[in-house]
Amino acid sequence: MEKYFLGLDIGSSSVKAALVEVNSGECKASISKPEQEMQIIAAHQMWAEQDPELWWSLCCDCIKELKNQNHLSADQIIGVGISYQMHGLVTLDNYGNLLRPAIIWCDGRAVSHGNQAFEELGEVYCATHLFNAPGNFTAAKLKWVKENEPQVFDKIDKIMLPGDYIAYRFTEVVNTTISGLSEGIFWDFEGHRVADALLENLGIPNQYMPELVDTFSEQSKVSAKGARESTLLEGTPVLYRSGDQPNNALSLNVMNSGDIAATAGTSGVVYALTDQKKTNELKRINNFAHVNHSAEKTSIGKLLCINGCGILYKWIKENLDVYSYEHMNELAAKVPQGSDGLLVFPFGNGPERMFENRPLSFELRGMQFNRHDKATICRAALEGIAFSFYYGIKILLEDGIPDGIIRAGNDNLFQAEIFGQTLADLTQLEIHIYDTTGAIGAARACQITTFGQVQFSQSIEKNDFVRSFHPNAESEDIMKVYNNWEFIIKHQLNN
Repeated sequence: MEKYFLGLDIGSSSVKAALVEVNSGECKASISKPEQEMQIIAAHQMWAEQDPELWWSLCCDCIKELKNQNHLSADQIIGVGISYQMHGLVTLDNYGNLLRPAIIWCDGRAVSHGNQAFEELGEVYCATHLFNAPGNFTAAKLKWVKENEPQVFDKIDKIMLPGDYIAYRFTEVVNTTISGLSEGIFWDFEGHRVADALLENLGIPNQYMPELVDTFSEQSKVSAKGARESTLLEGTPVLYRSGDQPNNALSLNVMNSGDIAATAGTSGVVYALTDQKKTNELKRINNFAHVNHSAEKTSIGKLLCINGCGILYKWIKENLDVYSYEHMNELAAKVPQGSDGLLVFPFGNGPERMFENRPLSFELRGMQFNRHDKATICRAALEGIAFSFYYGIKILLEDGIPDGIIRAGNDNLFQAEIFGQTLADLTQLEIHIYDTTGAIGAARACQITTFGQVQFSQSIEKNDFVRSFHPNAESEDIMKVYNNWEFIIKHQLNN
């Protein structure tokens, strides 16, 4: 009778679940719920909240359906891995009850509290201890609760991140990880402990923080209550937990200094690893403890977001009468490299942090009505998005990331040959493409706890590898186009 690890990925749109076979790491089945996107409650401008009970209910529904569809008994699932939306705030009283809805990642109400903490703590402390400005992350959200909902704040027994809450519902044990605390900006990298100076500045009692467990460990076991609600077997261990960006990197086998994970969906993310405990960038990138960070082994994930990404390609498809993304890619392939002088600046989806939140807009530059058509625009869009990724990767390299391999999922823009090859040519780095998901990665991470990293890495290469983009040594032509694009960007930023 085959045994499986269960992976859960708790997003703000849906909950995804996957089963992987324990030894091979092969995905047996996966599921996503609900069919329509989960509601995000916005009672006021810039607010974004969700009910953690809904996350738990959907987790239980996914587990029951996976078991029923695949005719599995509870004892065939022998471990649980959890991935979750980062930066959220969940508050519990001393009876384990929720005190308020979760404030989730895209909520913007706490910006001023993070900015005030940055000013009072100072740039030097934030750079050397937090590796981040407090910004709008979990710590600042908790400060907002203290200032605006004191009746809630005073009843708090423990605060937690979304994945911590799901683990708690399985096990009735409250704990978290170093990686989790760092994403909330609660971690002191220099002292390798909870950031006491930050807590003191914000007026947050230290006892609000959950106990720490290792990311890869038997963190806790499913309780009798958790078993009744989830239909897992009582005593099943929770073996892994991580926020979605570190988990996405892990899913792609990004585990060593120099490895880079890239995502090119509606927005883009570049997440690169370094073994150096330092940063010169607090305004354009974030630095989080990766899943394998410890006192003995430094592993920092440097994260850079690119808002202008796949949302542009979607806009072109919907407004230029192109019937599919595959058709767009076919049209783009008919146009020579460089897009016949047409440049696309793929912005217009909000301020770009890599430009220090300057509000740049979408722009087509060099358009000639007698020469250019929608095929040219499709090609220029793919090249322009690749240019924005390269601009961001250069920031990461300047902040100490060594050259390595870019790894990405086989979805969205990385299915477009022109995008992947252009990025490979610009960076002069190989790009490896994998067919995986966050839920599969969370399930497979249980292999690290059980068997070690070698078997985990072998599972990814055996089951998920799709293809590679190899950089062309002769890339001067596309680099000239990029340099012109960058010159225009910098001119706009300086004026």
